[in-house]
Amino acid sequence: MTIRSYDDVPVRPANLAGPAPEFPWPDGKRAAMMLSFDVDAETYATSKDPAHAERLVSMSYGTYEARVGMPKVLELLRELGLKATFFTTGWAADAHPATVEAAVKDGHEIAHHGYHHLLPDPGSAHIEDELAMGFDALKRRFGIRPIGYRAPYGESCDELRIALKREGIVYSSSWRDDVRPYRQVLPDGAPGVIEIPATASYDDWMHGMSTRFGPRSIFPKEHVLSMWKDELDEIRDWGAMVTTVLHPQVSGRPMRLRLLRNFLTYAIECRDVWIATGEQVARHFETCERADEGVAS
Repeated sequence: MTIRSYDDVPVRPANLAGPAPEFPWPDGKRAAMMLSFDVDAETYATSKDPAHAERLVSMSYGTYEARVGMPKVLELLRELGLKATFFTTGWAADAHPATVEAAVKDGHEIAHHGYHHLLPDPGSAHIEDELAMGFDALKRRFGIRPIGYRAPYGESCDELRIALKREGIVYSSSWRDDVRPYRQVLPDGAPGVIEIPATASYDDWMHGMSTRFGPRSIFPKEHVLSMWKDELDEIRDWGAMVTTVLHPQVSGRPMRLRLLRNFLTYAIECRDVWIATGEQVARHFETCERADEGVAS
């Protein structure tokens, strides 16, 4: 669609929030990393076209997640002593409950990622259903009412942001506009949820996933590891944070798992990076925010 009039695009920032506060990290750490994975399973395909459900080899790319990817990722996290957030579609919870249950038993955070991974475009009729069905699946299967949310396809709109606040979501991790957490501002000026911005370069899908018909090539480990280390090192200098957007159906494959092991080992060995779940980051932000408000008053 082309712009028919200059009035079609409002002259205002997409994000009305002020600068992210520079709160200190826990335990004197220099920087932070929110370690998170998106559990899409087969919805990576069917959310684009429901007919993919009958294309079994296309579906198998997502099925790999439950059969191999998630067990290998969980094994790696146990090996390294790390906890992560798994943004889980309700469909994956219903179709592969044992896989998600394994993450729950290992003490990882389970967060909301829609039900069928449908794009939350402005005005979409399914925004409320995706939220409600996602909540229902996680509660029904695991007794969990998640406090974190990551939008399918990393997209958002004001209707969704208002609904997240109404439903008691504490934090979102969808936007790509900062290197520190901040509190969203809703269209009416009211405070929204905490935003823990995702770091685009830590999306493994961009570097390590290629389907039969996809034009994207797979980047070699050396290229991606160099990029991830460089970004983390600069973030450490800034005193800021990175947020991973990893996928067990990508990083759970042999070459990608070795890459992830190397990177996480490097981050641990830096010794000045707080590696945390989304809930830990959000609760820390809330604590600092309350203290800051107390000083201001």
